Amino acid sequence: MPAARRSRAYPELDSVLITEAEIRRRVRQLGQQIRRDYAGEPITVIAIINGAILFVSDLMREIDNPMRLDCIRISSYRNKTKSSGRPRVIQSLTLDVRDRHVLLIDDILDTGKTLALVSRLVRKLRPASLRVCVLLDKKGRREVPFEADYVGFSIPNKFVVGYGLDFAERYRNLPCIGVLRPDLQVAGA
Repeated sequence: MPAARRSRAYPELDSVLITEAEIRRRVRQLGQQIRRDYAGEPITVIAIINGAILFVSDLMREIDNPMRLDCIRISSYRNKTKSSGRPRVIQSLTLDVRDRHVLLIDDILDTGKTLALVSRLVRKLRPASLRVCVLLDKKGRREVPFEADYVGFSIPNKFVVGYGLDFAERYRNLPCIGVLRPDLQVAGA
């Protein structure tokens, strides 16, 4: 994990944890690893949106396997910096994943509750295989046992935004990942 850096370019951030260049480099590496592991087999990608949308988009361009994409929408944070404790499915899958290789992609693995819930839902649909890829792993927040097969970066227990991650639907468009300033970590800020 790179050292946190202060940034004048992003005044809403207390510090930048992962730069745009570091993200690009790691996404490319993850794509290469996934291509090797699936050895040309077709993949059904399931994206947990909204947070993973940028990561999924960039990662899919690094994988040249035949691919299908579906999205599932889960709500767990709402306008808070801590999970509400119970993730809820807002929008479910539309593709049939039975006997297909499924790659579930999310922006961040923290409590483990969201990915555990979605993994259970997908397993009930009887895929040929299920692997999980996350951009960020925040082990310090884990409440249920869950590990991803592919991890972009391990990060400390800080509230982060950027590159798809938000606070109250803001800051997703930042090209880097950084720690949101504490004074902005209030609903409606």
